[in-house]
Amino acid sequence: MDRREIAALLAYIGRLDTRTIRTDQGEARDQLAQWHELLGDVPMATPHGWDVRVAARQHIRTSPYPILPSDLARPWESYRRDRLARHSDPTPSVDPDDQAAWTAELLGARRAVASGTAQPAQARAITSGREGVSTRLKARLRESGSCIPPAVRAALAPYRPARAARESAVEQGLPDALSVRCEWCLAQPGEPCRRRRIALDGGARGTAPCATHPSRLDLAAALQAQHAEQTQPALA
Repeated sequence: MDRREIAALLAYIGRLDTRTIRTDQGEARDQLAQWHELLGDVPMATPHGWDVRVAARQHIRTSPYPILPSDLARPWESYRRDRLARHSDPTPSVDPDDQAAWTAELLGARRAVASGTAQPAQARAITSGREGVSTRLKARLRESGSCIPPAVRAALAPYRPARAARESAVEQGLPDALSVRCEWCLAQPGEPCRRRRIALDGGARGTAPCATHPSRLDLAAALQAQHAEQTQPALA
């Protein structure tokens, strides 16, 4: 605030609390100089929620003590901290190799948010569900059947043989054992079967991956046959 805005603020406060009024010209000049020195970097109002008159009126309503410049500087600092805490630095639009321009744009955005001239940039949430999938992505998934292209899947096969064997079995029409819960080792869908390790005292010491249990294969085959029986009348 400049000196004229400080004078207008003091006149506004004087109408609400006469204890702040200075009738002597010298005292009024000193009061104006003091408030301008302490509140020169505090704006009168911002486009996004800050108004120093609201802070002054709130203090006069709730405190029995005469208002001081610190009673307006504290709400302003809280306002700045809250906005910066809710701000996520967006990626600058300049060349990232230009370090000076990159830093200048980041600092400029932060100053604008802290001063109340710009809204905090919120971090974009990860969308979920069908609403968050674009039309192009849906078409690509229908075409390839997976978000991993076939060439990439083939290149990764030597590094994940269990997954490659599972995908090959599904392509051949065989039941997917990992699609159901194993009733023997209680492995959840998508997890491999595990072998329990028993300590000398008879308690379980740990588990280790093992081959798929036959009961799990039988359950997956039964569910696949049941699903086929349910779909055949619908197709007919």
